Amino acid sequence: MDDALIRFERPAEGVARLVLNRGPARNAQSVDLLYALDDAFHDALRDDNVRAIILSGDGPDFSAGHDLRKLLTDEPVARFEARGGGAGYGQPGGHAYMAREREMFFDLTRRWRNLAKPTIAQVHGNCIAAGLILAWACDLIVAADNAVFSDPTVAMGVCGVEWFAHPWELGSRKAKELLFTGSSWTAAEAKSFGMVNQVVPPEELADFTLSMASRIAAQPVLAVKLAKEAINGAVDLQGQRAALDMAFSVHQLCHYHNREQFGFEGNPAGMPGLMQKKP
Repeated sequence: MDDALIRFERPAEGVARLVLNRGPARNAQSVDLLYALDDAFHDALRDDNVRAIILSGDGPDFSAGHDLRKLLTDEPVARFEARGGGAGYGQPGGHAYMAREREMFFDLTRRWRNLAKPTIAQVHGNCIAAGLILAWACDLIVAADNAVFSDPTVAMGVCGVEWFAHPWELGSRKAKELLFTGSSWTAAEAKSFGMVNQVVPPEELADFTLSMASRIAAQPVLAVKLAKEAINGAVDLQGQRAALDMAFSVHQLCHYHNREQFGFEGNPAGMPGLMQKKP
């Protein structure tokens, strides 16, 4: 449906395209959008006719990150059951806060990263903070040459987005530079880092990505599945899985510090504009 948070399209044989459908909100990620995306990934996963998945965004931007004002007011406990192995949504204090963030911004991402089908992020416009999480969860990234990437969360009092893959996606020194300074980087720069596979003109983005997805969908299904599993497993054995787990705990320490210093509650990213200084 046109008003669905995620549009599920079938643009070619063997290919599903999941479209973030909050264009007027720059595809900022609300609780509802994240769970709708998880549902869509699950539907594509269990459909044997789907052999490759594209993730794209409607409107001018791929994703502007977390929808902070929605996340401040939305309460997933009443509307969504925990889908990961965690618990504690209803517990007091930091227990519930950490459980909520781990489910929505970490466990869901890990599930998408390890889907048994190949995924391609089709990125245009701005891809900010949690927008990076969605792109990084995919196996391949095709970007329009007008795409701009950034993670400004250090300026917000947080060490980086919850899925802290920066050293793996950007290289350690570039990750430090871009996080410390809050600078953005272009699609061409992202390709030079090895973060982006291909950069194309905006008018060619959809067709180019679909062509790549169709080529993948034509490959033997089990071979592609096991190639993905082998590569992801190799990266995990190099330490990525443990590093991401550690960084998520550090991310939560930043939240605790901001709550103590500024006295705000429920602000997922420590946005200064949403804080109320303690008297």
